Amino acid sequence: MNYSIECVVAASNELGEGPVWDPEAGVLYWVDGTGRRVGKPSIWCLDPRTGRTRHWSLDHDVGAMALRKDGGAVLALDDGFYFFDFDSGKLDLITHIDAEQPRTRLNDGKCDRRGRFLAGGMDDKEELGICGLWRLDPDLTVTKLDGGIICSNGPCWSPDDRTFYFADTFQQVMWAYDYDLGRGTVSNRRDFASTKDDQGFFDGSTVDAEGGVWNALVIGGDLIRYAPDGSVERRIGMPVKNITSVIFGGENLDELYVTSMARVRHPAAHEHFAKQMKPQFGAGSLFRIRGLGIRGVAEPRFAG
Repeated sequence: MNYSIECVVAASNELGEGPVWDPEAGVLYWVDGTGRRVGKPSIWCLDPRTGRTRHWSLDHDVGAMALRKDGGAVLALDDGFYFFDFDSGKLDLITHIDAEQPRTRLNDGKCDRRGRFLAGGMDDKEELGICGLWRLDPDLTVTKLDGGIICSNGPCWSPDDRTFYFADTFQQVMWAYDYDLGRGTVSNRRDFASTKDDQGFFDGSTVDAEGGVWNALVIGGDLIRYAPDGSVERRIGMPVKNITSVIFGGENLDELYVTSMARVRHPAAHEHFAKQMKPQFGAGSLFRIRGLGIRGVAEPRFAG
């Protein structure tokens, strides 16, 4: 297959994450999760037609964002859920999460087809299973769906909305759940894939129109496409090892955008990053893959 990989923004993101394609405006948003810790912007936006970027700075770590149906965004920040207005840069708190646990923060998240926002937490030291998976409904009620999580990553749904995929990076497992779209509930958790025999660890995911699950293997540097039965359908080696997340974009949703991180110093208790003494060349950039011959599925907006 003749595909091409290009760097589209040399953003030097400290922790590039959470890409979101806006099919209405034809632009890509993504976040720099811990960028504010080193004086970098927290939210980025690229217009691929012009190559121009915009960015916004926050005084919180940001785990994920989803666009709202009536404008603006909903954010999973370090201490809870917030609304964000792109024009004013204003944050409005919806609710705090795990306020009694200072070492946890919200991480990856996405919306289901009914406009609910699901986001999971992570232990900032990437050591203890003290975090949950949370659902924010359009009426702004919050429900805990699962627990015992070290580092939440890769939430996404099968095209028929019947299966929810979700990974715990440092338990090295991606689960599949039965998903009840009518109620927004998960059940029947089972192992879908594992990285225990791989060089990388699960990070952000997306699902394509054929039901393939794409995951960015951080540290390993491979994009993996899993078939619906959990088998590895293909691997794509990326120019940098610390890739972090992936989303389909472009006019026909047939371009794959990949985020990455430049961070070397790491707060984790483990030593998976210990051998990296200086940033990889190009790490923290936004990449785009063309020519895959596969289309994605448009991400829903938050309905609240």
